[in-house]
Amino acid sequence: MVFDEKTGLAIGDPKEVIFPDVKPIRREEKEEFLKNSIFSVSGWRRVFAADGGEQSSNPEINILEKIMVGGAARLFAKFAGKIYKGKKPSIVIGLDSRYTGPQIGLVMIRAFLAYGCDVRYIFIASAPEIMAYTKTLRYIDGFMYVSASHNPIGHNGLKFGFDDGAVLGKKDAQPLIDEFKNRLLDDTWIITLMNDINAVPSSAVEKVFSEISNYKHGALKKYTAFTNHVIIGIDNPALEQEMMYNIRKKIDKRKIGVVAEMNGSARAVSIDVDFFTSLGIEVTALNDKPRQFVHRIVPEGKSLDLACKELQRIAAENKNYKLAYVPDCDGDRGNIVILDDEGKSYVLQAQEVFALSVLSEMAYLVYSGILKYDDGGKLINKAAVVVNGPTSGRIEQIASAFGVEVFRAEVGEVNVVSLALQKKKEGYIVRIVGEGSNGGNITLPSTVRDPINTVFAFVKMLVLTSEDAKPGLFEIWCAKSGRKNKYKEQFELIDVIKSMPEYVTTSAFEDKAVVSIKTDNHIVLKENYEKVLIRQLAERKEELNSKLGIISYRVVNYEGVITREGIGNRTGDQRGGFKVLFSDRKGREIGFIWMRGSGTEPVFRVLADIQGSDESLEKYLLNWHVNMIKEADNM
Repeated sequence: MVFDEKTGLAIGDPKEVIFPDVKPIRREEKEEFLKNSIFSVSGWRRVFAADGGEQSSNPEINILEKIMVGGAARLFAKFAGKIYKGKKPSIVIGLDSRYTGPQIGLVMIRAFLAYGCDVRYIFIASAPEIMAYTKTLRYIDGFMYVSASHNPIGHNGLKFGFDDGAVLGKKDAQPLIDEFKNRLLDDTWIITLMNDINAVPSSAVEKVFSEISNYKHGALKKYTAFTNHVIIGIDNPALEQEMMYNIRKKIDKRKIGVVAEMNGSARAVSIDVDFFTSLGIEVTALNDKPRQFVHRIVPEGKSLDLACKELQRIAAENKNYKLAYVPDCDGDRGNIVILDDEGKSYVLQAQEVFALSVLSEMAYLVYSGILKYDDGGKLINKAAVVVNGPTSGRIEQIASAFGVEVFRAEVGEVNVVSLALQKKKEGYIVRIVGEGSNGGNITLPSTVRDPINTVFAFVKMLVLTSEDAKPGLFEIWCAKSGRKNKYKEQFELIDVIKSMPEYVTTSAFEDKAVVSIKTDNHIVLKENYEKVLIRQLAERKEELNSKLGIISYRVVNYEGVITREGIGNRTGDQRGGFKVLFSDRKGREIGFIWMRGSGTEPVFRVLADIQGSDESLEKYLLNWHVNMIKEADNM
């Protein structure tokens, strides 16, 4: 058994025989396996722990799971071979901190070696780290990352990507999924896979293990440099260095402290503490060893209690501390806790985290001279923010204050990133994209959410203040949005939150955000829903006007990066997001209801969003929405 020198955790046994018993597996078992696994563009996932427990710490995985991992690597290696013709593909492999990760990694290493790839293994690493490493090192051709993101620790999964550092889009990912499902039922293919993986000499695996420390060091170095570039967002190296120096000076002046409650995630061995302290930010790190899990993986609800408690306690003794963040297991998102006016912890909702990040980055584009306006205050260049369907309408209000357009895509990071890159090709400045419904943000040129970028959006808001007649970020926002009365020289993050447009939005992580259905035919359900909607709108016309100020509506359907307007305007299996947008008598959109069916469970995800602070209106819209779904389901 080999152990990692940085964490002390077991990496694996290079001499282990992966398939001690090479023989066919019953078709019924394989079909059941496929049924209990999720294969999507976002990744392949299932409960990997051998004992089947969602919260299991069992590091072992079963034979079919080993076949899934090996098969995925084999197919990806073949695909990479076609993309990089005449070259031996170089693949980097990384894991989040789940217990089953090393076993999956071992199978994956052997499979890639068996099928002619050069392997770089960085063991436990955050998702943004492995993606930045892949994107910035010219002789890495792709990555395979082992993670189930915010799912419980017994789960695990696989994500694939090439040298752009992004997860494969549907065009490339779906053929891999389809081929694996077919190949799993082919006994000859499976037997060959098992034998090929077993045939890899242990010395080749030992060599991969021996290089972990070197490659991990390189990944951290590349990630640090890339993060500097993302935060500053200026392509000129000299100007980038000058801006970072300016921010560092302002941090020294303002004094900032951050609580990093890692919860044993992959971020525990990433750049966080070193990066922040190098810029003069004080850091208190908690549960900063991989697998030091003290609460559930998803950084929502009670998972933020410890961060709340510690931020409030530390800030009472050290006024420099302004916020805390809690990442999920792969470290690509982090929810934020700040302090209110009385110094008590205030948990930002996912939609608030994204909205404040957008606000800060738009103001930063103005501050740094990237967004330019004519004498009449009209934006000269084209700029855009790209979000998913269920992101709150407050983003349109924030963006419009800066003259920036908003474009929407289907749920999924792959979709919003793909649309953002499309808009860049069309000549738009695209600084920030994301999924407000899920929290966190993607700051380009990064292609994945990253809590460091979220935290730094907040830090820039705090430190880039008005000085020598040059307005700071908060003053820029207040002036552009017509909220000059909200501006004050001595402000905290809670003051920025109070200056944002008010909206009440269903949290995607509440129980009420999921509706059970009977039908698995999304086409029929949506057609029936539209019939119910048209009837209900007529029946509730006066009530909707008097209660919510709703006068008109429009239906929007999201399919990948495509937005389709109008009732019935859908294609394929119609499993994309469906939204009804509501407008007031002045034609201003003031809210929406949204739904999207699961591809693996008999449920629909639902959400309501309404302008203002009246929580009863969100409740009204959501209940009405759910009742219409149930009626449509029973038709």
